[in-house]
Amino acid sequence: MGIKSFQGARKQQINASESTQLKVSDYMSTSLITFKPEQSVEEVIESLIRNKISGGPVVNDKNELVGIISEGDCLKQISDSRYYNMPMAQDNVEKRMIRDVETIDGNMNVFDAANKFLNSKRRRFPIVENGKLVGQISQKDILKAAMQLKGHNWK
Repeated sequence: MGIKSFQGARKQQINASESTQLKVSDYMSTSLITFKPEQSVEEVIESLIRNKISGGPVVNDKNELVGIISEGDCLKQISDSRYYNMPMAQDNVEKRMIRDVETIDGNMNVFDAANKFLNSKRRRFPIVENGKLVGQISQKDILKAAMQLKGHNWK
């Protein structure tokens, strides 16, 4: 006589992506520390240190995204000011920021956003709607989304 295994009635498996649509807009930060193009790099450095962030979006008076400034951009300014013996107060954000900013759609699935992070080597992506900055998603936000999903659907 063979051995029979009985596991009981199996619950119908629900695909995680069907049961929960995890959108970037659900996990993005909306309370952002932003910078202005005319601000000094020294002010940005102080703000980065004080707020424990690694960079932030640069917006104009209409809250339109015009660039991103990061710790690396600030380090370049420090290095150049030491090399050329120039005061740091002379440079502003507009001269140091990255102008060609890649953004993410707020309706994008967080797993697609994770792949975009992996392929681009960026730490954050701004989210723009109707030309205005509405939020930002970071790698940490994607990790939080994945852990929330794990708590509900993964074993």
